[in-house]
Formats: sequence, structure tokens, C-alpha cells
Amino acid sequence: MDNIYTEYNFTISPKEPGTEILIAELGSIGFESFVENETGVVAYIQNNDWNENMLDDIFVLNSKEFDIEYSHKEIEQTNWNAEWEKNFKPIRVENKVSVRAPFHENPNLEFDIVIEPKMSFGTGHHETTYMMLQHLLDLDVSDKKVLDMGCGTGILAIFVEMKGAKPIDAIDIDTWCYTNSLENVERNNCNNISVFEGDSLLLKDRKYDLIIANINRNILLNDMAVYTDCLKENGTLLLSGFYQEDISIIDDEVKKHKLLLIKTIERNNWVALRYQK
Repeated sequence: MDNIYTEYNFTISPKEPGTEILIAELGSIGFESFVENETGVVAYIQNNDWNENMLDDIFVLNSKEFDIEYSHKEIEQTNWNAEWEKNFKPIRVENKVSVRAPFHENPNLEFDIVIEPKMSFGTGHHETTYMMLQHLLDLDVSDKKVLDMGCGTGILAIFVEMKGAKPIDAIDIDTWCYTNSLENVERNNCNNISVFEGDSLLLKDRKYDLIIANINRNILLNDMAVYTDCLKENGTLLLSGFYQEDISIIDDEVKKHKLLLIKTIERNNWVALRYQK
């Protein structure tokens, strides 16, 4: 890749949940890659997408709850694979699911997901992905038709196939995520996942037993009617990508479509909700 990038180095106190909130906000304005370290996070954005005022409206940078200092500099070509290899650590969820890169040793748990995230979101390290895996562990998805909306690396689509779901649609509007999901689907020998690049306009006339939407609050609210219309009767809707204080806003919108809240999981102020139609 010959693109020129701007690198931001953020020092954050307290580190959690400040780092997670900052990554979510930066991702929403075009930052493509994040490398966490002991003091905070290093974030990268293409120069074509950068402007000097783009951080002015980042909530966490203006919050009195966090002390965040940062510097930035222009860098040229970066070996992203080498960056991930240095910083991407394997994780375990409920001691049943392992999420690791190809260069990690297989811990031989019940489910082993191998991904190479590159510049995509969804490594399992972020609270929202982790909680979605927890929800999915509780569900019987055998032979269920599933939508993974905002699929990122494809990790959740891959997991539901491992649990017996089919067919599965994985959709993301970001080209990096689309291509990375295709690679990870192949890497995990999945045969029942179709990956698409696009948004909720692709969902016209489609129906699913399970819809997974791990996106940000505003997109969820904007597209909720589409998701609920695509959900079969007695179907399950999993939502994440927002904070604890957003629960009432999300819940009010979902209840307009006659869905019932079944279970809530919280992790470091992030939330994942399970609804039934």
C-alpha cells in the first residue's frame, strides 16, 4: 500500500474505558487502524481523509472524566501485518471460544476462530465483539438463517457457521472489512457465508432467523425498522456498539417494533442486548 498516513499517539488516563471509547469515536470519522499499548492507543488515518479540525467534536477528548494527551505525525508505508503480529494477542471467551491469528498456538478449545484483522474491526478484543460471542454461545443457531450486519472481520459470521447456522449473510459498507471478511471466511474453511459490500439497502425482501448488528448507535437507530422487518417471527436480534447510557434510547426504538428484551450483557460500560420478536 502506497498511501500516506497520519499517525496519532494518544496517552489516556484512566486507560479503560477511555481507550475503548476513543477507538469507537475515531473509527466513526475515518481512522482505519488502531494499536493499543500500555499508555493508550496509536491510531492511523489516510492523509486524504485527514483534516486539522477533525478531532474537535470527539466527545471523549472533551470529557472531564479522562485526561488525554496526543501528538501526530505523517508516516509513509506501514507494514500493517507486522504491526498486528506485534500487538494482536489471542483471547478466550468463556473458555470455550478462542480468537487468534494464524501465528498463535491453538489452545484447543471447543471453537477456534483464526483471523488476520489487518485494518478491520472485530478481533474479539473490543468489548462489543466479545459480548456478542457470549450471547451467541447461549443460542442454538443450528440451521438458522443469519445476518451479520457490519461484519468487520467476519468473526461473528464465522462463529455462527461453526455452531451450525446456514445460510449466513455478512455485510459491511467498508471495503477493508469486506475484503478482510472474505479472507477470514476462507481461512476458517467456511462454506455457508456470503459476504457483501454495502448497507441496509441490500436487505430488501430478505428474512432471517437471527440478526447480529454490532454497529454504532446512530446507524442502529436509523436502520432499526429495516432490521426488524427482516426478522422472522420468533427471531432473535442481537445489538451492540453503544454504551450503557444509550440503552433506553435503543430500547425505546426497538419496542416500537414489538420486540421483547431478553438479556443484557455489560462490559466496561459497553452493552450488548438480545431481543426476541
